[in-house]
Amino acid sequence: MAAMNVNPKYKKQWSKLMFSFFDYLPMKYEANPREWQIRRLIWDFKDGKRSLQVAEIVARKIRETFGSMTEKIVFCCVPASSNEKNVKRYKDFSDEVCRLAGTINAFDHISVEGERLAVHEYNGTKTVKNAQVINFEGAFFKGTQVLIFDDVITRGFSYARFACALEAFGASVLGGFFLGRTLLK
Repeated sequence: MAAMNVNPKYKKQWSKLMFSFFDYLPMKYEANPREWQIRRLIWDFKDGKRSLQVAEIVARKIRETFGSMTEKIVFCCVPASSNEKNVKRYKDFSDEVCRLAGTINAFDHISVEGERLAVHEYNGTKTVKNAQVINFEGAFFKGTQVLIFDDVITRGFSYARFACALEAFGASVLGGFFLGRTLLK
């Protein structure tokens, strides 16, 4: 990333607490049995399975990290690519994390609209891609302290963009927890 011209606001987000529970080895690499267990856990979580198991380890880490401050923290997941996937992956998970940790649940204050086409232009060529539309209940986030969760972090751009969006509504982002951190070889 040193050669890239990176948004200073993203760099600010990356300097905050960023904790990953597991190292995630992409499929292009050969994996040992432990790495396969982690892959399956992350894939199951993305499919809306094992969310209560993951919620227990996340809630435990929140309580360990923030202590008595947990009741003032808003727990907020980076939305999945569609509303259906978002509900499947994060609804029960967020409910359980907040119940166990005593945090405030942001799930019902963010929604994902279907996908829309986005046109990107680079060096005179245009590409059309699907882009996610996220709606925030801005007033809910004003003056809050937010802990962000995402299933996997690779370079951190999704996390940083999302954190900046929350801060635009007046939230203070404490940092992020990630189920897996992609290992780049």
